[in-house]
Amino acid sequence: MSNLHVRNGISTVEPPLSQAVGYIIVVLIGIIIALVMMLVTKILKKTTGEDNKKTEMFMTANRTVRTGLTASAVISSWLWSTALLGSSFVGYDYGVAGPFWFAAGCSPMIVFFALLGISCKRKIPEAHTSLEVVRIRYGRAAHIVFMILCLINNIFACANMLLGAAAVISAVSGMHIIAATFLLPVGVTVYTFVGGIKATFLTDYFHTAVILIIACYFSVKAFSDDQIGSVGNLFELLKAAAERHPVSGNHNGTYLTMTSKSAILFGILHTCGNFGLVVMDTSYFIKAFSASPAAVVPGYTIGGIAYFAIPWALGTVMSSVALGLENQPNFPTYPRRMTTSEVSGGLVLPYAAMTIAGKGGAAAVLLMTFMAVTSTLSAQVIAVSSILSFDVYREYFKKSATDRDLIRSSHFGVIFFAAFSAGFSTMLHYVGIDLGWTLYMLGVVTCPGIFPMVFTVLWRRQSKAAAILSPILGLATGLAVWLGTASHFGGEVSVASTGQVLPCMYGTVASCFSPIPYSILITLLRPQKYDWADFRKEKLALENLDSNLTTAHVTGSPDHSESSSIENGGVQSAALESKELKRWGRIAAFWSIATFLGHWVLWPLPMYGSRYVFEKKFFIAWVVIAIIWLWGTMLVAIFYPLLDGGFQQIRQVYRGLTGKENISSSVEGAEKETKDDPKVFHSSSSTGSTDEGHRQQTIKADVI
Repeated sequence: MSNLHVRNGISTVEPPLSQAVGYIIVVLIGIIIALVMMLVTKILKKTTGEDNKKTEMFMTANRTVRTGLTASAVISSWLWSTALLGSSFVGYDYGVAGPFWFAAGCSPMIVFFALLGISCKRKIPEAHTSLEVVRIRYGRAAHIVFMILCLINNIFACANMLLGAAAVISAVSGMHIIAATFLLPVGVTVYTFVGGIKATFLTDYFHTAVILIIACYFSVKAFSDDQIGSVGNLFELLKAAAERHPVSGNHNGTYLTMTSKSAILFGILHTCGNFGLVVMDTSYFIKAFSASPAAVVPGYTIGGIAYFAIPWALGTVMSSVALGLENQPNFPTYPRRMTTSEVSGGLVLPYAAMTIAGKGGAAAVLLMTFMAVTSTLSAQVIAVSSILSFDVYREYFKKSATDRDLIRSSHFGVIFFAAFSAGFSTMLHYVGIDLGWTLYMLGVVTCPGIFPMVFTVLWRRQSKAAAILSPILGLATGLAVWLGTASHFGGEVSVASTGQVLPCMYGTVASCFSPIPYSILITLLRPQKYDWADFRKEKLALENLDSNLTTAHVTGSPDHSESSSIENGGVQSAALESKELKRWGRIAAFWSIATFLGHWVLWPLPMYGSRYVFEKKFFIAWVVIAIIWLWGTMLVAIFYPLLDGGFQQIRQVYRGLTGKENISSSVEGAEKETKDDPKVFHSSSSTGSTDEGHRQQTIKADVI
């Protein structure tokens, strides 16, 4: 761990901010955001009919989130504190190749998820979590296997975020690292407890806006600093840094090349690991299920491509600042270089910010880190609470669970996981594990379920035995390779040896790809062919229990009206949406391939193979394009949701508060109207439309 942590009672760098500032941001701002979200939740219920006491609203926002808010939420989902801190530290270690490979290891799988998301919307539109899909197709044994894998994914993801964020908060404010670890989830727990997935979408939007504004500020501030002055001067500083400290494994030892052996190894393990973090993270499926059918593919594609600029631009600029100015008296560690533990602890970004912006830079990084970790923690918390409520409580304890039962179990899940993740992160801290270790080894435990899960959604021939055994065998293979190579290269199995790039890369690749032959071979031994239509035979969506129309439906009574409702809904849904969803599926497949080829193959690999060393003009273009892309991402994240339904919902809320629109009478009228016009639900695609009351009543009368 970093020697800046108050672990031995000694700190080599004096925190620029007081502990009071740390507590104000972590506790006070967290509580303020939670209170504001509670108020917003009540206002939305009053003015738009969005009732978070209903499970469909709490977990899936009635499946009507539009493209703009979906894109913003997708950007936020990957806007981990790890992305902000990690992209800077790999830039410090590997040069310009590090932030690029960090970004290239994120965007392609976000875009690929659009294909999974739209396939799920087409084949099983009522699902709440990916685990429901597994259970329906393969039964309880596979369900339990994938549940464990998903929970492991969420646990390590949260630990990765908390370790990096707590280390930075401790370094810049002097706040005790354990206090930061336990206090960070408090505000998240409160607003997620009250607002559910819609609160997550809205806070994602707010947090992402703040983070991107600060990131864009740093992209300008770096070049207005007298020590740098321009992109060209930063180039000269990087050249001088390479002369002082050549980079092992980089062509000519320079920071200014994509020919970096360590960077491309990191790119491989980061890409595979992030593939696992996306596919095995139920929060991605929840957000896909929450989006309207027409919003899934454009939302995930726009969000994924826009996201690329954040680690690329911020990591490149801030790591270059740290490398170029660390020999200046105002650099926090002067006259020495940053230690390995400081770099691995995620302190490159805050130290660079302190160098160019003083205490203001430290405060900005503190706020940015807080916003990033709480935003992504919210998605993780709602994901785990959905598993505990739908996949544990509803499936194994109370089949006939009501809205009230599921909301109560979701609330329990929110509180339990927030506390557990803080405790788990504390345990890792005390055994000497930091941000760098978790960043490198994540893929070993998150990757085994990738292809079995993808095959579950896209390949009808994967057998039940293959789905159960291949991820287990893949995990065993990955762990064996990881620990074996750590022992071989490090001489022992220890925290230090298991956190090196090479063992983690080998272990991650083994975990990721070994389930493919396992699944295919087992499937060939026991072949099966699944009928996608079977997904629609199981009713998953819940209705309002207070409705006299559908009490029997919720309790699960096998009466004729229920069967008729489900059958008619399924036929109607297929008739209205099947062709359109297939079209979106083809678009998603195209963008998945194009994004991977562009970000991972056509752009970086020729530069790696040619051993090209950046010239000044090329470096200037590289940085300027990255910054322009970053500013474009900020505009997309902030203004697209407002233009795509946001202003409409604000107007609706205003009309509701001023008494110009009576929501309760609208809802009563909708209940009668939707009996004769069930298309209302399928044609609605905006959380901001005045048909929100219609949607909620339609869910009661027209279960898809």
